[in-house]
Amino acid sequence: MDENKNIISTIDEYINQFSPDVQEKLQAIRQIIRENAPQAKEKISWQMPTYDLYGNLVHFAANKSHLGFYPGASGVENFLDKLAEYKNSKGAIQFPYSKPLPAELVAEIVRFRVAENKKYEEYKEEYKKEKKQSKKNKEEK
Repeated sequence: MDENKNIISTIDEYINQFSPDVQEKLQAIRQIIRENAPQAKEKISWQMPTYDLYGNLVHFAANKSHLGFYPGASGVENFLDKLAEYKNSKGAIQFPYSKPLPAELVAEIVRFRVAENKKYEEYKEEYKKEKKQSKKNKEEK
C-alpha cells in the first residue's frame, strides 16, 4: 500500500480535491489572505493551507458543512463582537458554506494578525540586540 498516495504538498492540490462549490469558497479565502498579507508564504502545515509571516499567521480548511478559519486565539478574541453569528472557539471560526464568506471581516482579521506578528518579530529582534550588547558589555569588563 502506498502511504504517500494522499499526501498534499501545495495549496492548489489541497483545493483541487474538493467539489467546485467548496473550491470556490477556498479560492475566495485564499485570495483575501493573499491581498492582505502579500508577503506571507503559502505552505501546507497540519494538513491544511497555512500562511507564514514572522511565524504562523492563519490557516484554513474545508470541513463537511463549513470553512474553518484559524487565525489563532488573538485573531478570534479581538473580533468576538463581529463574530457573534459564527461558531467560534479559541483560535477557530466556522464560516458555513450556506452563507456568503464575510470577506471584509476575514481581511480585517488577516491584517490584524500581520500587524501582531510583525510587532512580535520586532520585539524579538530588539531583544536579540539587547542581549548581544549586554554580552559585549560583560566581555569588555
